[in-house]
Amino acid sequence: MGVVGLMNIQYAIYKDQVYILEANPRASRTVPLVSKVCAIPMPRLAVQAILGKSLDIPASLQQTIPYFGVKEAVFPFNMFPEVDPVLGPEMRSTGEVLGLASSYGLAFYRAQEATGTSLPLTGTVLMTVAEADKSQILATARIFAASGFKLLATSGTAAFLQQHGVDVVSVQKMHEGRPNIADLLKNGEIHLVINTPIGKQSLHDDSYIRKTAIRYKVPYITTAAAAQAAALGIAERIQGRELIKSLQEYHVKL
Repeated sequence: MGVVGLMNIQYAIYKDQVYILEANPRASRTVPLVSKVCAIPMPRLAVQAILGKSLDIPASLQQTIPYFGVKEAVFPFNMFPEVDPVLGPEMRSTGEVLGLASSYGLAFYRAQEATGTSLPLTGTVLMTVAEADKSQILATARIFAASGFKLLATSGTAAFLQQHGVDVVSVQKMHEGRPNIADLLKNGEIHLVINTPIGKQSLHDDSYIRKTAIRYKVPYITTAAAAQAAALGIAERIQGRELIKSLQEYHVKL
């Protein structure tokens, strides 16, 4: 495209085919975060390139980063409690934060803290996931159980976990009677919600689970990958808090 400097490209993958949705000759919000992780001033280098300066990139920049950085988006769903916090192709985030740590799990945990929604270290985890996510959620459930959490799950998820030896208590959805998930959230009996949306094929709308979690300020997760990252981060955080370091202390390792 002939762009010199930074360019932000949005991709979509459909049936293993990669498509470009849009390309903008500007820096994305990710650039300053990546710059901080890598200790490379990307905007400054981009401006120099735009101004025609030839950049001699030293080979030392091609290295393994000895720590982890996790970028997390900040969403305004707490301001709109009746909006279902399920993500789609449109931009909904209002900012981004960065978590740094020596491990992926702790970096993810810190990124959640930075959004203002800390993950619990004790209590009860509710798991209700789509059929396609059940195999992925098994390892996550085992990590939570090993960390001392009580596990609740809706009937289908509970049956799957019990078949694989996970100790879990079945709970009712709203249309199944009372007490149900909404009651438990309201009473403060659930401390983390893992709910991967079933979608339009479901006969019943599960969006009330996510909306109720927002209303009562209970952290919620809507993907299997994030659920596993959260479980790893919580487990490592329980084992012992890693010291907080400045950016300079991280960068000195590079």
